[in-house]
Amino acid sequence: MRVLLEICKRNEAMSSEMIVDRGAVLSDPRALALLFAASLTTMANATISPALGGLSELFADHPNARFLTTLLVPAPSLTVIFCAPLAGLAVDCFGRRWLLLIGILLFAITGSAGLYLADLTSILVSRLALGLAVAMIMTAQTALIGDYYEGSALKRLAGLQVSARNFGGFTFITLAGWLAATSPRLPFAVYALPILLLPLVWRTVAEPAIRRGRAAPSGQSLASLGEKWIGPIMRLAALQMATTALFFIMPTQLPFLLDARGYDSASGTGIVLGALTLAGGLAALTYSRVSGRIGAIGAFAAGYLLMALGFAGLASSAQFGAMLAGAIAIGLGFALVMPNFVTLALTIAPAERRGVAGGILTTSVFVGQIVSPFATTPMIHTVGYAWTYAAAAGLVLCLAMASGAIALLRR
Repeated sequence: MRVLLEICKRNEAMSSEMIVDRGAVLSDPRALALLFAASLTTMANATISPALGGLSELFADHPNARFLTTLLVPAPSLTVIFCAPLAGLAVDCFGRRWLLLIGILLFAITGSAGLYLADLTSILVSRLALGLAVAMIMTAQTALIGDYYEGSALKRLAGLQVSARNFGGFTFITLAGWLAATSPRLPFAVYALPILLLPLVWRTVAEPAIRRGRAAPSGQSLASLGEKWIGPIMRLAALQMATTALFFIMPTQLPFLLDARGYDSASGTGIVLGALTLAGGLAALTYSRVSGRIGAIGAFAAGYLLMALGFAGLASSAQFGAMLAGAIAIGLGFALVMPNFVTLALTIAPAERRGVAGGILTTSVFVGQIVSPFATTPMIHTVGYAWTYAAAAGLVLCLAMASGAIALLRR
């Protein structure tokens, strides 16, 4: 914890020491290329969700059609969990630029394969291959952000990255929904769109000259992080995994909660998750300003407190308006918390190990996504939805109180 606090102090002290002026981040073509790449990660899993029913009917002659169709959404996550650490090593060994370019090309090829593959098993295999592309894109993109930016520019881009994922996911899923009304195969065409991104990445993203062994500016303990960085990174990853697992109670359990409370789960889920996504995208735009005022630990405290209030609202009221407000609070809080993991990890990790750090963070996100339904479904069957959401509120509140106490002690 002492090392993490020193990292936070260093991160805040660097706010006025920027490679790129804060206001100029969005005018930097490299930043735009990296943000477009970030939007692909949310697109990977959920884009084909609107087509699942049609795909199940299309391949009804397959003996395991329903089961295999259900696996199409989480399949990329399974590959990411195992491949992200290896992709991180490759990013550090062979360079960021080429891994990013290859990842985007592989994403377009494997993601759109469902347009023409003849059977459901082949489509499932292509979805597993899509996870490898996601691992390459996320690790390379995270490392490049740390290579190109520092201080306030890094914070700003970390917040914009979360916004790009939220808004990109909302756009791609909406587009896929329209296409699915025509044919269950057409949503796979959305995955071919990243081909349009390749020229921008090719022209603007250059391989950075990594400054190996540069001295840490904040004392001996930071200077020794070249050997000790993995411990703080793993602790950050564990916290990120827990945060993601709690957040994913929303997309995995919300449809069933709405159905149990007498609402139409299809339209209700679309409205509530759409509001959550848009709220998170807007909140992430303010991350650099919020963290600049109250620091990284303060941003943790504020974000977790909002999430706790949101889960408490879902637990305490069955009114649709209250559930909508709770979802918005969760989206706001999650968007303030998540950029912290990237900025802190990129500050902790040595420049030549940012790919590995990005791989660890990427793995923790997807492990959290998969763990969430396995942890919450038995609890819901035992104590019900209200107590499960109340327990989530309590856990997140503990995180908020711990972060708040650390922030106060620092002051």
